[in-house]
Amino acid sequence: MSLELIFLGTGTSAGVPMIGCDCEVCRSNDPRDCRTRPSVLVRYDGRSYLIDAAPELRQQAIAHDITRLDGVLFTHAHADHVLGIDDLRRFNAVMKGPLDIHAEQSVLDRLGVMFRYIFEAHKNINDSFVANLIAHPRMVGEPFDLSGGTWTPLRLMHGRLPIFGYRIDHGPTGTSGGGGAIAYCTDASSVPPETFPLLENLDVLVIDALRYRHHPTHMTVDQALAVIEQVKPRRAYLTHIAHDIRHADLEPKLPEHVYLSFDGLVVGCGE
Repeated sequence: MSLELIFLGTGTSAGVPMIGCDCEVCRSNDPRDCRTRPSVLVRYDGRSYLIDAAPELRQQAIAHDITRLDGVLFTHAHADHVLGIDDLRRFNAVMKGPLDIHAEQSVLDRLGVMFRYIFEAHKNINDSFVANLIAHPRMVGEPFDLSGGTWTPLRLMHGRLPIFGYRIDHGPTGTSGGGGAIAYCTDASSVPPETFPLLENLDVLVIDALRYRHHPTHMTVDQALAVIEQVKPRRAYLTHIAHDIRHADLEPKLPEHVYLSFDGLVVGCGE
């Protein structure tokens, strides 16, 4: 099976439509303008790996008939990327076992504080069912294997906060026969120089492009396009999109091989 990525959520921390907003995009009838909080599912060889657990994880899993996970990888511990963690207990129940999670040690530490009832279940006052998660600390730039796929944590900057992106290599990249390479770089305001070599020879680059105007912790559309031009992936997809961007307006203006992602979009590589 080729490497496949499913965009579960492509919106900002507030989602689109936003509460209390009656702008053109928030009132849009185009389903591509309806954006839940950011998360993707990566599939290969019958395995499924989730990157980030958005607050809408339950709805996203039901919408895409996701009934098993072989692991969850976190980019950082902001609410829009982790508040779905409680829904992981359903995968424990369906799969009858624990679930591996992978993140930087500082993120695992933060999750332990935010979800103490999960990570210190022995201190709970009752036996309520909580997610059964096995934490695996990961280091930036150090590849690790997940069922034959090579995952490499990438250093990105989210304002002043260092976070992870991920590069996934599966088989020979850029060829037929089930290979491919995808990099997922959400919530980035900049890419450090040492990360650019890890973004070479990509089939697919997914990158943050919040809006047209400057933002202190996210890339603009133009900044994302500049990174794409430097990295030169075979295809690129913009994500973490605010209500400033109407899908039908921006999509036709993008360069060749650059696309605007939307919830439910399925992208394959190495086919």
